[in-house]
Amino acid sequence: MLRGAGLALAVVAFALAGPARADEPPQPRNEAAAPAGQKGGRGGSAQNATQASPSASDRRLPGDSTTRQTLDLPGRTLRFAATAGSIRVFDEKGEPLADIAVTSYELDGADRATRPVTFLFNGGPGASSAWLQFGAVGPWRLPLDGEGLSPSASPEVKPNAETWLDFTDLVFIDPVGTGYSRVIASGEDARKRFYSVDGDVNSIALVIRRWLEKHDRLTSPKYVTGESYGGIRGPKVVRQLQIQHGVGVKGLILVSPLLDFREFSGSSLLQYVATLPSYVAVAREARGPVKRADLADVEAYARGEFLADLVKGEADKEATNRLADKVAELTGIDQAVSRRLAGRFDVSEFRREFDRKNGMVTGRYDGSVRGLDPYPDSSGSRFGDPSGDALQAPLTSAAVDVLTRKLNWRPDGSYEVLNGAVEHNWNFGGGINPPQSLSELRQILATDAKLNVLVAHGLFDLATPYFGTKRVLDQLPAFATSRVKFVVYPGGHMFYSRDGSRQALRGEVEALIRE
Repeated sequence: MLRGAGLALAVVAFALAGPARADEPPQPRNEAAAPAGQKGGRGGSAQNATQASPSASDRRLPGDSTTRQTLDLPGRTLRFAATAGSIRVFDEKGEPLADIAVTSYELDGADRATRPVTFLFNGGPGASSAWLQFGAVGPWRLPLDGEGLSPSASPEVKPNAETWLDFTDLVFIDPVGTGYSRVIASGEDARKRFYSVDGDVNSIALVIRRWLEKHDRLTSPKYVTGESYGGIRGPKVVRQLQIQHGVGVKGLILVSPLLDFREFSGSSLLQYVATLPSYVAVAREARGPVKRADLADVEAYARGEFLADLVKGEADKEATNRLADKVAELTGIDQAVSRRLAGRFDVSEFRREFDRKNGMVTGRYDGSVRGLDPYPDSSGSRFGDPSGDALQAPLTSAAVDVLTRKLNWRPDGSYEVLNGAVEHNWNFGGGINPPQSLSELRQILATDAKLNVLVAHGLFDLATPYFGTKRVLDQLPAFATSRVKFVVYPGGHMFYSRDGSRQALRGEVEALIRE
């Protein structure tokens, strides 16, 4: 998940105090069982991001819990070991820094030396892996379809017929500050090690290597999956594994990724090129089903005449009116509004204007979802996201219920499904260059000629529009294009909430892993 109404970046830099490492602790852990976890939701806001905290020993997560599970699915039964627990990360002096929560599912009876294993994380920064685990990939799924979007919806999970467990073991990682993962060292310096682009990548790569060592899986075929901001994490983690940890990765799967923040910087004209096809997809979907092939004319216009008129600038009245009128025609938004905005709709403006006449706002994570505007007469935008906000409560409850009741792992404290304090305190890097992972994507594809990449998007995703990613991928060198597959499905940021899109994604991933 990418948080926030915009993609503005923090630019306050700090130096990491040194590398972290993931090892067995110097002394055995001796911890009593903790009470059942509490539900968390969005969690710590900017206002309570820094609080007095207990001692390091009090903050540590309980020992791992492994249970035997049986999953009855149409035409098959899966038997597997489910382990909920954590991996401790240490600093260069051997002092504990953080406990990073990990949930793994390993199929019974498989040859561990040849059985694939896939490591998965979401984005944010500040999102737990619950979105992928309980929305698409894990053995149990929480229905997230548009008609069922409600904070009071049942959090009961169901057996997931589209789980990937048939063809790969699964390891879900919650970065520090998400899920139950937490800093256990005292002081803000420890937290800063993890709340940054590089520190985050370092810790996740360490956890992957340590899990492989701990579970005797270094010879297994390895895959990495990242969603949303996971598009920044994913290529960087794979590169770190290749170069720093001696761990090769056979495949990278990116779900609704953001690969380059520069696409959405305030002055970039490319942000309008990236979003226009998704705006039109939303407009056309309101009249009936839409596929990417139906948008070929819009994609051609966006990268051609539309971009040419944008570059001419608002000083060219003829070009500006021409593009504004065309945008109004394509989206159905009033021509006067489009001219007032010079045809340059940022995501918040489009969401407000698309169905404003009916007092509705459009979803950011899924533009095909609309909800009531709580302040329809306000001159400013004072609305949330009807396609995302309603998921917080049921998804949090589902995650806590599975971890504590099904998997018998009971940390204390709150479960953070989407933690605002993480994003608020995140260091995106200093200087004039926002984060991007295209450089690492080039490097990992060049370094390993056997590595393949799958990139999947939703048509109606206004948080990470598919056409922005397509334009970025088009810049890859020729040697890489045959190993990067780009697919677009009906749906939004969590397009896998739609049955057909989830089934199609599973098929693509299975083909990638089995090839």
